[in-house]
Amino acid sequence: MTPDARSRRGRRDPQARRATGTRRRSTRTESRYSTRSTEPAPEPTPTRKWFKRPLIVAPLAIVLVVGIALTAWLSPVLSVRGTEVLGATTVSEEQILSLLAVPTGQPLMRVDTGAAAARVATIPKVASARVQRMYPSTIRVTVTERVPVVFVDSPEGAHLLDEKGVDFEMGAPPPGVPRLVTPTPGWNDEPTLAALEVLSVLPPDLRFQVGEVAARSISSVTLTLLDGRVVNWGGVEHSDRKAAVTLPLLTQPGQTYDVSSPDLPTVR
Repeated sequence: MTPDARSRRGRRDPQARRATGTRRRSTRTESRYSTRSTEPAPEPTPTRKWFKRPLIVAPLAIVLVVGIALTAWLSPVLSVRGTEVLGATTVSEEQILSLLAVPTGQPLMRVDTGAAAARVATIPKVASARVQRMYPSTIRVTVTERVPVVFVDSPEGAHLLDEKGVDFEMGAPPPGVPRLVTPTPGWNDEPTLAALEVLSVLPPDLRFQVGEVAARSISSVTLTLLDGRVVNWGGVEHSDRKAAVTLPLLTQPGQTYDVSSPDLPTVR
């Protein structure tokens, strides 16, 4: 190598020396980072809280439920200290309470509500009875009373029947309650039930005019109005149609109105 060449090598361009140094540092940095792991560190397993562990919570829940049940069954805190009667208008509250027979101080959980309701329902004028525990200390009795729909004459007096034909009381019939005439009136008598079904579909304007309903059979029901006119109803079929026809037909003069065939009513 000639002296001039060595001289030029020794006087290398400063920019070239800086570029060479930068490449060396970059190589060392890449080499240093390339030795690090690229996989993420595993996350720590979360610790389940005690109230989310079934093996701990289940026994505690059972103990709690049993404790509450024993408290309600034995504790005087949840015992009968009052009685509430609803729905009674003609039946005396004293009669209901005497048949209810739930003593003051008895734990509510130990009250047999079904048996108590059955005892109250034995009152003839009571159609249904319901007994409820009202915590913390009340027994509620709700009764539905029977309503007279028809009455039946007898030697001992008038018998009142409800919408199902149940004979529940003797006494003077209320205004607007018609007489029932059938061979064997009663809740299991088919002509009686047919007559009651006819009455149930009559519009109020017609129902209030009926003084007597007679049923010789299930296909022969007759209504006698308070003014003496007679409506021959026939059977219970098409009763809605017959009820719609009867009121306009009664505006015509006559004594007997036959709607047994509602499409061909007649007046005599």
